[in-house]
Amino acid sequence: MEPAKDPEEFYRKLKAQLHDTSLWPTEYLYKFIIPSEPEKIKKIHNIFDNMGAVIKTRKSKKGTYTSVSVNVQMKNPDAVIDKYITVGNEVEGVISL
Repeated sequence: MEPAKDPEEFYRKLKAQLHDTSLWPTEYLYKFIIPSEPEKIKKIHNIFDNMGAVIKTRKSKKGTYTSVSVNVQMKNPDAVIDKYITVGNEVEGVISL
């Protein structure tokens, strides 16, 4: 989920979609692509620390990038969006899917 030119509008639409399609709290699956740098992977782990998240990583064929999947119980759409914003602000070069 790469924010469009207007991030506020993007997140407003995402919030409405999440509200309409899920019963909260619910399990939510985040997917990120990041450069394969240990400190960036650690930052994502730290962002979801103490939440009971199941985090799986997989390097690309050449090892340049790492996909990070985070499965975690979230209480509402606002909490989901807050994590996307936190990851985007703290992990340089991240792509949210």
